[in-house]
Amino acid sequence: MSDLPHPRRPRYAGKNPRHFDLKYKEQRSDPLTLAKVLEAGKTPAGTHRPILVAEILELLHPAPGEKFVDATLGHGGHTSALLPRLAPGGELLALDLDPIEQPKTAARLRAAGFGEDRLHVRLSNYAGIGKALAELGWNGAHGILADLGLSSMQIDDPSRGFSVKFDGPLDMRINPQRGLSAQEFLATCDAATLADVLIENADEPLAPLLAEALAGKKCVTTTDLRALIGAALAHRPPDLLAPTVRRVFQAIRIAVNQEFSSLDAFLRVLPFCLLPGGRVAILSFHSGEDRRVKKAFQNGVREGLYADTNREVIRPTAAEQQSNPRSTPAKLRWAIRSTDFPG
Repeated sequence: MSDLPHPRRPRYAGKNPRHFDLKYKEQRSDPLTLAKVLEAGKTPAGTHRPILVAEILELLHPAPGEKFVDATLGHGGHTSALLPRLAPGGELLALDLDPIEQPKTAARLRAAGFGEDRLHVRLSNYAGIGKALAELGWNGAHGILADLGLSSMQIDDPSRGFSVKFDGPLDMRINPQRGLSAQEFLATCDAATLADVLIENADEPLAPLLAEALAGKKCVTTTDLRALIGAALAHRPPDLLAPTVRRVFQAIRIAVNQEFSSLDAFLRVLPFCLLPGGRVAILSFHSGEDRRVKKAFQNGVREGLYADTNREVIRPTAAEQQSNPRSTPAKLRWAIRSTDFPG
């Protein structure tokens, strides 16, 4: 036996460490710590809390033997709720573009007993749904779900560069192996283009001012970007800073990941990926997404592609918003594919 002392695990100072990599109790799923974090209305580090689960299950009503698609796998919360209702005989195709989180989620679901005969996981975003269905030999799905929001695991990890709260590299790519990072995007963007991005992606009222201050600048970290925004708003009311920072981060993230073009492509092929009478539900988190989903569903009804869609958007209950504040901006829309489907 070795005489070397047993190494102690690192201890963080205080009760509430701010740095993601120090929250080892949460990330190692310590039950007591997890319970305390959830009771406080927060999301444990490295996890994600699915939104509007009961409402989605009621709308999509998955049944045994059906084929479903979760077009945005994330942490797997919605998939975990859908899969048991598809048994026996049902299958689910799960898509996710994040090469960091997707394998972790797939491993958890496999460990929970969902084998390859029931769950098919692909590294793809929702725009690739048609190709993924074809590869499986499916001619359509009975139900499709897409949760367009970022997962908490992505937001809370400073190394991904999404968070407005913590210092980290200014990356923001859902797939860090593809495309320009947010740092590279800002450095190569001109003011006119950036102003358009801020307006289109975040309805930013100060877009021209901010574009002049940010375009072509070197921002290595999220802190650098926050500082530049703060300097541009130096002579404005202080309460403008926080919401402006959030909108700028949102707009740049959408541009870097080409989220709107991907969503538009997804919405175009969506009705052709549903079986007659098939159901689709889409969760969006800001006006740019919701406008696109609403318009696509309404146009689809007029063209006979969909039989129906909701007139009023569905939102989380007050109780869900209180227990999970990140659910607050969520909007849920649904549509049903026509049984008398042209083409």
